[in-house]
Amino acid sequence: MVFTIQQIADALGAEAVGDVSLTVARAAEPAQAGPDALALAMSPKFAEGLAQGQARAAILWPGADWQAMGLAAAIFVARPRYALSGLTRLMDPGPRIAPGVHPSAIIDDTALIGINAAIGPFVVIGAGARIGANARIASHVSIAEDARIGDDVLLMQGVRIGARVVIGDRVIAQPGAVVGADGLSFVTPEKSTVETVRENLGQVGNVAAQSWVRIHSLGSVQIGDDVELGANSAIDRGTIRDTRIGAGTKIDNLVHVAHNVQIGRDCLFAALVGIAGTTKIGDRVVLGGQVGVADNLFVGDDVVAGGGTKILSNIPAGRAVLGYPAMKMETHIETYKGLRRLPRLFSQVADLQKAVSKRDQND
Repeated sequence: MVFTIQQIADALGAEAVGDVSLTVARAAEPAQAGPDALALAMSPKFAEGLAQGQARAAILWPGADWQAMGLAAAIFVARPRYALSGLTRLMDPGPRIAPGVHPSAIIDDTALIGINAAIGPFVVIGAGARIGANARIASHVSIAEDARIGDDVLLMQGVRIGARVVIGDRVIAQPGAVVGADGLSFVTPEKSTVETVRENLGQVGNVAAQSWVRIHSLGSVQIGDDVELGANSAIDRGTIRDTRIGAGTKIDNLVHVAHNVQIGRDCLFAALVGIAGTTKIGDRVVLGGQVGVADNLFVGDDVVAGGGTKILSNIPAGRAVLGYPAMKMETHIETYKGLRRLPRLFSQVADLQKAVSKRDQND
């Protein structure tokens, strides 16, 4: 695809100057940009790279002297990453999934396929499933019985959708995502070691040998509109009620959402987040990479948890937390600074002890 500078500026709602009829076919970092590329030099620290590349046009910060940089055209943006969102949306051709139903797809006679849906090779769609209009389903996807897939959904290669799962409109699931597997729900005939430790926070004690018995998952999963699921993410079905993910939430690769979890709107979870069963997450919550949330907790609206945080208790709305266990971010930073000072403090204490000891000997 080829775009004029003016077309790109219009898509971004930005100002364009110079030869706005100039065309580009791709975006590139300044030093790697050829004549057919739009250089991304959206802050002064990237401007030096323009001299190393061959770009004729660039996206720049407001007020940049584009002519002094030897450019024929420029686009000015005030918020670079937001502009990058619009630019990549414009230039991304998306996956190639041929329209219609591939001959190798297996679709139950009772399934309903919406208008203009595209279904790729080796897709399996179960009894009673409903696929929305304009849905795009890549190869090797499986959709179990009575699942509901909304309009304009994109399911990438190898996605697995379980029975009775409900997925809203414009949802994107990256390769290998699994929605609707059974949750980790097991119980023992008598009180287990886990229950004992929960009660006394101490030793396990003497426990008779016993085996785990499955609690079957009768609930399913409901996913709102405009949700995105990363590669190999896993969303477990509920035990009785459905696991729910609110509209607009974005989930990264290898994230696990356990049974009965309730997640609000417009949340953002980075890779390797794990949320244990029956926990409730509010709206607009941001969890950094490798954040863990224990079971049966509440995390309020607008909470931000830095990478590696382990949330072991309820977090009120609007709080930024960090560390293990999670604490206020500023408190954790001060605690970390204190830990770094400990070796010096120990050395000072040792010197004081020696000085006191020598004085006692002299007395």
